[in-house]
Amino acid sequence: MSNGFLPICKKDMKEAGINQLDFVYVCGDAYVDHPSFGHAIISRLLEAHGYKVGIIAQPDWRDTDSICALGEPRLGFLVSAGNMDSMVNHYSVSKKRRATDAFTPGGVMGKRPDYATIVYCNLIRQTYKHIPIIIGGIEASLRRLAHYDYWSNKMKRSILLDSGADLISYGMGEHSIIEIADALNSGLDIKDITFIDGTVYKTRNREDIYDAIELPHYEALLSDKKEYAKSFYTQYCNTDPFVAKRLFETYDGKMFVVQNPPAKPLSQSEMDQVYALPYMRTYHPSYEEAGGVPAIKEVKFSLVSNRGCYGGCSFCALTFHQGRIIQTRSHESILAEAKKMVWEPDFKGYIHDVGGPTANFRAPACEKQLTKGVCPNKQCLFPKPCKNLKVDHKDYLKLLRSLRELPNVKKVFIRSGIRFDYLIYDEDKTFLRELCEHHVSGQLKVAPEHISDAVLEKLGKPSVDVYKRFVQAYNDMNKKLGKEQYLVPYLMSSHPGSTLKEAVELAEYLRDLGYMPEQVQDFYPTPSTISTCMYYTGLDPRTMEPVYVAVNPHEKAMQRALIQYRNPKNYDLVVEALTKAGRTDLIGYDKHCLIRPRDGHASGNYHGKNRNAGANKKSYTEYAGKANGKNGNNGGSKKAAKKKTIRNVHKKK
Repeated sequence: MSNGFLPICKKDMKEAGINQLDFVYVCGDAYVDHPSFGHAIISRLLEAHGYKVGIIAQPDWRDTDSICALGEPRLGFLVSAGNMDSMVNHYSVSKKRRATDAFTPGGVMGKRPDYATIVYCNLIRQTYKHIPIIIGGIEASLRRLAHYDYWSNKMKRSILLDSGADLISYGMGEHSIIEIADALNSGLDIKDITFIDGTVYKTRNREDIYDAIELPHYEALLSDKKEYAKSFYTQYCNTDPFVAKRLFETYDGKMFVVQNPPAKPLSQSEMDQVYALPYMRTYHPSYEEAGGVPAIKEVKFSLVSNRGCYGGCSFCALTFHQGRIIQTRSHESILAEAKKMVWEPDFKGYIHDVGGPTANFRAPACEKQLTKGVCPNKQCLFPKPCKNLKVDHKDYLKLLRSLRELPNVKKVFIRSGIRFDYLIYDEDKTFLRELCEHHVSGQLKVAPEHISDAVLEKLGKPSVDVYKRFVQAYNDMNKKLGKEQYLVPYLMSSHPGSTLKEAVELAEYLRDLGYMPEQVQDFYPTPSTISTCMYYTGLDPRTMEPVYVAVNPHEKAMQRALIQYRNPKNYDLVVEALTKAGRTDLIGYDKHCLIRPRDGHASGNYHGKNRNAGANKKSYTEYAGKANGKNGNNGGSKKAAKKKTIRNVHKKK
């Protein structure tokens, strides 16, 4: 191609001397040829193996001609909804339509349909009745078997059935997609490709399924949530490529969906090869007029150093998608990419990130994982660190030091998640020191998620004492270095296990901290997580014990309001929540109280000596303003107030 990108139209094919493509990749995202985008990796990898690939990005699903832009491929269509599940991309947790889409030119919303994988496949089938269709990406991967769909509030069948596709390549897909391509190229019928790890296929022949665990049939899942909890945990315990068994589900007693074991993790040399492919590292030039693709800004000057995560957070789908085994790129590979990056015209001297799902994981949790796999019924860090866990930041430190020494580099930031418990378990404080000294831009974002141990247990996170130890160590190190840097905690409301009691507990913690977060994330039940299973079934699939779940929107609003209790807009919700929780002692004038009574009249029992007439006349708005450092003034001091609020984060601790 004259512009270096893969073909997106017949004109491009003609210029490249291509009469027919081997594969056409249909994607819900705009075409961005960068290794942070799944379609770029898969298409470039196929190209490197000698296959001719073209891209149809964001076709008009209302027009069958849009799927014909590149003609009929020789081997098949590849279909992905994009880097996000299309429903998460479109809707907030309150199911309100989002205003923008970072993966679309100009950030325009509405360029892909809901349940995009299914819609695109059905569009293809209208024109190409018998062409092989292979689906992949996060949407297909996490919906590969029967699953709870939050947006319709229903159990849904495997996406393989509803899409009419022939095969799912789940997980990251590099190994399986090449095996699929080679099998098709050798002349095998798509229906006979049932043997590849990292794939899901369908069959009507029960006798073809061997050495497999039978999951509850779909009709049982519809009638009994307990059956789904059992099924989900069986799936969860079979996500490791070394020990996982083949799984299958039955639909109507005559259709079987079979999940082969996950593909093996990439070796370091394989990872290096993937990231050395000839990416253009930007969006297709046809998007320039629309203002480009916003998502590139977050990744253009970032470096992926690892994949996988053994953190085991209940609300995270990484176990089902990337797996728990850490895969890494070599220093040479990362530095080679960085050396290209630092000479780009718009590079300003800042490498925005060096990491992955968890930045400070640069090796498997223990030596046995690369030969025997991860423990199916145990976590590496939760509830306590495993005795076999290797805690070592030396390799990551060496990499960061090398990046800091590159020409044109002013600062190397770490914006991927830092696993603070893993960091605090390292007796060598060198990494903590260099993190504070070189890799924080004034604020470090961390994710305790909650501070109630009852909720943390459901979240799969360490106890609050571990977080407090980290806060103390971080503050002590910054003091030692003479730096004024702060922690900004990510917090989650309404996660399964959180009642109003635990929500109040979190509010009290924030009160003592002197901090009110500007944003709070409501728990979002996305496909294929332990937390989503809890949300739907009311059971913890690990123990089958009942779990309290806040599903009522009003209760969820109260839990969220408690975290932001100082916001005057939340006053009525906070009063209602405290009343329902039996904590009206927190409405009053004492320093331990969250809010003051409105108009000077307590709505419940309150404590405090300052009950004189002058104090009673003060409005809640004025109180909230003072608490936020505004001195009751809504004028030009907002920036100063925000700065003061951030400065208070964890300072009291």
